[in-house]
Amino acid sequence: MTGTFPNVSISTERLVLRPFEDSDVDALAEMMNDESVVAWTSVPHPYTRADARTWVTEAAPAERTAGRGIVFAVTEFLTQRLVGTVHLRNADWRVRSAEMGYVVAPWARGEGYASEAVLATAQWLFHDQKFERLELRTAADNTASQQVAQKIGCISEGVLRGAWIARAKDDGGAWTDVRTDLIVWSLLPEDLEGVADRLTDGDGYPSYDDWN
Repeated sequence: MTGTFPNVSISTERLVLRPFEDSDVDALAEMMNDESVVAWTSVPHPYTRADARTWVTEAAPAERTAGRGIVFAVTEFLTQRLVGTVHLRNADWRVRSAEMGYVVAPWARGEGYASEAVLATAQWLFHDQKFERLELRTAADNTASQQVAQKIGCISEGVLRGAWIARAKDDGGAWTDVRTDLIVWSLLPEDLEGVADRLTDGDGYPSYDDWN
């Protein structure tokens, strides 16, 4: 059983999540070369403009058309600047579950944008697409990503031992592969009850229940 996500944009008070466009290539390449992104993801390094263009024009659209998931470019509503990306992948249309990954540009960190984008995507996935489970996997030492999972109400389900290859700089400044554990988080529709209100009250983030 295979489905396809619609080609949509999701709006919050501060953000627009939309398909990638050609104009995003330069900002995407810059974001993916950030040291934190290199450390915790499997993207090529260095991440070239050609890599970015291939992702924008071929790989990202294919995720949706093949039924595997959907990729959103996360942009600021006021400036249209690229904040980051949210990627729903490994969609299981029978179980109605998917896995989510996310990246935030260095300049946009600390503003609650990751939580806002991830929560909006989860609400859309559950309410609009009738999915029943969302899974996140964070490297054991990636505390920033773990905080996002906790803020939106995810439940930690356990550890996959030695299941990921992160990257770290050696004494000479060169990147080297490091095997690490993954923490598995899950989110079900009922876990979202009250999350938007808590974020608004506790962190000053807006509520994100508006999409198109």
